[in-house]
Amino acid sequence: MLKYVNHDIVFQEFPDEVTLAVNLSRCPHRCPGCHSAWLQGDTGEELTEERLLALLDDYRGEVTCVGLMGGDADPAGVARLLAAVRRSYGRELRTGWYSGCERLPAAFRPDAFDYVKLGPWRADRGPLSDPHTNQRLYRVGPGGALADITARLRRPAAP
Repeated sequence: MLKYVNHDIVFQEFPDEVTLAVNLSRCPHRCPGCHSAWLQGDTGEELTEERLLALLDDYRGEVTCVGLMGGDADPAGVARLLAAVRRSYGRELRTGWYSGCERLPAAFRPDAFDYVKLGPWRADRGPLSDPHTNQRLYRVGPGGALADITARLRRPAAP
């Protein structure tokens, strides 16, 4: 089961997208120095297909993407929810997932995803915008091919 704590509209998580980011609790990773440690607990309310679609209906025309932030305790649930978004919205909305896993889980269904971020937080490697990050952001293409687009999130070097 997936539980969500809150949501917000964000502009930096996926390139060129206005994203409804939904923060999921029950993170199993316990990364040292985690910036969202409050998402490790079993808190929030269940995120059902109906609830997610209702949230998206509230923001229709305002967002171009929905991002599930976490959900590693139930990757099959993440795939199920994003497949429901795809069925309801087609290509009108892009879908993304921020996972702390090193690799895609067996439950990964590429047809439900446009973006996927992989990799645990490592403070010594920095965020996706850091050229030394261990995390990767992928655009999911036809047949599930992953194109690494991490560099699109990097800030230009200071003069």
